Amino acid sequence: MLEHFFTCPYCWEQISMLLDTSVSQQSYIEDCEVCCNPIQIQARFEDGELTAFEAENIEQ
Repeated sequence: MLEHFFTCPYCWEQISMLLDTSVSQQSYIEDCEVCCNPIQIQARFEDGELTAFEAENIEQ
């Protein structure tokens, strides 16, 4: 597991999320822990290292 910090695309607060490094490509929706809005999360890992991360507003 990897703790990753990023900015919420709704409230612009810094939040953290635990990511599973054993799954090479991930895409899911997670609610912001501050404003509770849904965030589309996409993460890619290579050899257990985070190579790409996106947190997007799903209402775009």
